[in-house]
Amino acid sequence: MTTKKKLIAGNWKMNGNLEANDALVRAVVAGMKDAACEVAVCVPAPYLAQVQMLRHGSKLELGAQDVSQHAAGAYTGEVSAPMLREFGVRYAIVGHSERRQYHGETDALVAEKAKTALAHGITPIVCIGETLAEREAGRTEEVVKRQMAAVIHVNGHCISEIVVAYEPVWAIGTGKTATPEQAQQVHALLRTQLAAATAHAERVHILYGGSMNAANAASLLAQPDIDGGLIGGASLKAPDFLQIIAAASA
Repeated sequence: MTTKKKLIAGNWKMNGNLEANDALVRAVVAGMKDAACEVAVCVPAPYLAQVQMLRHGSKLELGAQDVSQHAAGAYTGEVSAPMLREFGVRYAIVGHSERRQYHGETDALVAEKAKTALAHGITPIVCIGETLAEREAGRTEEVVKRQMAAVIHVNGHCISEIVVAYEPVWAIGTGKTATPEQAQQVHALLRTQLAAATAHAERVHILYGGSMNAANAASLLAQPDIDGGLIGGASLKAPDFLQIIAAASA
């Protein structure tokens, strides 16, 4: 067990508008004043400036949903780590299953993105997880260890500076959730893998990212190796998000 604060990071995905963002962030900032955990929201790139202003003076951290592996150059449509830094971004999600699925991101590319983020003072939230077919074939351990190994290989000595998010792909947006025991099993596996790479494995936040919500957050967060959550849909509703924050602060 570790005494580090839990981390609750919202992933808005491709959602939001100026008016809704304003109401949501104001409500979250007002409601999390006494939070005993760390809280971040990972917002679409066009809204970074807006949310940077809205979070000003609060404990709410700002995150991006992706980052280029390149620091600058002829990469139309990409967003670089130095650009994100200008908006006070602390976290960047890399290798989300939707990026792997729809944009063909490989383990090697995810590892490079994590390296670039770290080099520019941004903490990568590295997403790892198996599909339903892989779980049913008994390949969960093989898949998550392969994905984690790629990131460890490229980021060796800095590996204790990352955040890991275990997101079983079959539990994202489906309403299905891994049981607390299933999630803990994979989190413990990842912790052991990190411990083989760094003496500071306990420092690493391993978040659960498969449909954590207000109803199941407390039971998931009670597990010894679940250090927080990467929250999708529930992060778009202030009351739900604040309930998860409260569960992480208990």
